[in-house]
Amino acid sequence: MSWTDERVALLKRLWCEGKTAAEIAKELGDVSRNAVIGKAHRLKLSNRVSPIQQNKKPVTPANKPQVQAAVPKTPKTPAQDNRQGIPLIDLKPHECRWPIGDPKEAGFGFCSGAALVGLPYCSEHAKLAYQAATRNRILKSEEAGADVTSEELAAARKVVNG
Repeated sequence: MSWTDERVALLKRLWCEGKTAAEIAKELGDVSRNAVIGKAHRLKLSNRVSPIQQNKKPVTPANKPQVQAAVPKTPKTPAQDNRQGIPLIDLKPHECRWPIGDPKEAGFGFCSGAALVGLPYCSEHAKLAYQAATRNRILKSEEAGADVTSEELAAARKVVNG
């Protein structure tokens, strides 16, 4: 298969219309999806939003996705959290071990909320501690019988599904 001027023009038109590489390959016939992608790249046509991503909401400051850090976020201080930390020695099994406050200060302790099955954190803190791929584990834990409200489960699903 050779890229004639007519085929290149058709490729450019379909690409600008937002067609996927597979759709363009099908329309051109006798060309693979990867050949379409390669030709579009060589023609410098790749500066567009992927047709698959076009179904998503446009990114605005209000709904801009937050980048998840590999390290858990800094815990809230008791003043921000309105909770007093429970000393580690007083925590019981299946209580949240999320640190609250500054370890150098007197009021430092841990959340002590009901931890999710198989996790050291409550639902709220597990969402902060784990990245998106691990959130499925949180949802499975909640569905396995952890004591969570339907609102918390819906919020976790919203976080996972975006």
